Amino acid sequence: MNDDGEAPRASHSYPKVPALTAAFWAVKVLTTGLGESASDYLFLGGHWIALILTAVTVVGAFVWQFRTDRYQAVPYWTAILGVAIFGTAEADIVAFVVGIPLPLVAAGYALATAGVLTCWYRSEGTLSVHSITTRRRETFYWLTVMCSFALGTAMGDLTADTLGLGLVGSIALFGVAILVPWVLHRRRFLHPVTAFWAAYVLTRPLNASVADWLLKPVHDDGYGGGGIGLGAGTISFEGLVLFAGLVAYLTIRRPDVQEAPGGTPRPIGSPEGTTKV
Repeated sequence: MNDDGEAPRASHSYPKVPALTAAFWAVKVLTTGLGESASDYLFLGGHWIALILTAVTVVGAFVWQFRTDRYQAVPYWTAILGVAIFGTAEADIVAFVVGIPLPLVAAGYALATAGVLTCWYRSEGTLSVHSITTRRRETFYWLTVMCSFALGTAMGDLTADTLGLGLVGSIALFGVAILVPWVLHRRRFLHPVTAFWAAYVLTRPLNASVADWLLKPVHDDGYGGGGIGLGAGTISFEGLVLFAGLVAYLTIRRPDVQEAPGGTPRPIGSPEGTTKV
């Protein structure tokens, strides 16, 4: 999967997503865990007023995101957090409320993710996040993000519950799995775009398992012994404070703003050194 040297058909001056810096992965990791805990707190805890306010905020963030002409940290990461929360709930409802077996749920979301990526590549000739400069590519990007979050939730529940690995076992499994694309990419056996999307998908079950381990009761038969019992409310509040701080840093310092297609310089004060994928 590569860009084939194609120049993107730009409708925006700058890409609509952040560069793949350390800051990107830090906030991505945080949103995956926070999405799990916040989903449990809002849906399982029955906090319906907070849930409605969250939904309104997420819709507003998506409208803002699609109307901007370049990446901005607040709408982008608010939308990502919303996908994390509602993607978790979507997968849980399908599996635990509707009653579809977790292996089928995971397989279904895996096919959906692969299907979106295939359609995206066939349509645009690239899956690079540096090419998100048109409305169509941005739409494919967000569809991929939505499917991958739901897939990650189902995968985490599948390994912890159905396969009996428990939360600690799932953390270990996905912790090792996420190193595989990185190692293969470093040894030049895997294209960077492929490595990115593999790692992107795997951050979800890894950090959702970590969040579940932190918030689940000590004795929870459904998760191979449960967690350490900090509670969804505590983890969600602390995670949200950290999330707000990181997004504020990105908004002010702008370390993750990409160059425009063709090498147009970033705005003054935006540092160099992003990783191309």
